[in-house]
Amino acid sequence: MPAVFPDFRLGTVLATSFTATLTERQGDAVERIPTPQRLLDWLAVSGLAVDSCTTAQLELARELRESIHAAATAAAIHDTPPASAVEVINDRSIQGRASAVLTADGNRQWWLGSPSCVEDALGVIAADAISIIAGERDGRLALCASPTCRAAFFDTSQSRTRKWCDMNTCGNRQKKARFLANQRKAAHQ
Repeated sequence: MPAVFPDFRLGTVLATSFTATLTERQGDAVERIPTPQRLLDWLAVSGLAVDSCTTAQLELARELRESIHAAATAAAIHDTPPASAVEVINDRSIQGRASAVLTADGNRQWWLGSPSCVEDALGVIAADAISIIAGERDGRLALCASPTCRAAFFDTSQSRTRKWCDMNTCGNRQKKARFLANQRKAAHQ
């Protein structure tokens, strides 16, 4: 029987969706890309399908993920991103060989050369991270209000006041905890 892995948390922003492959960073961390094949799966559902992935490439991907998280967290709190994180993001961006293409329905899509490799996909993710960390896109970086999560996410809501990285997980968990606390408090009065 194949191993069962936690579902991916896919958002509309590639770079922060990638950082969400490790969740509950302040609690019991959940690794969503524990194997090279699982990274291939994530890249495929994110429109960056590649042919193969080695353990070394998985480590490159994890290093990029953590660098994006560190730089995005710093940007969200209006701090300077760590130099080491900036270096990794820039290196991955430079090493990738991908092109933006326009689809028939007028959308941008990334085209990875043939044969495509993990480094090309990581270059796309790094370029996306650069655009949000540099403030080039309409939205703001924020940190999840869940004390066990604290994920960096890109808030594109109209009011730019989102509190949670994902309403279906962190948001619901926090609302449920608040509801249960209120129920216990009411029962003791």
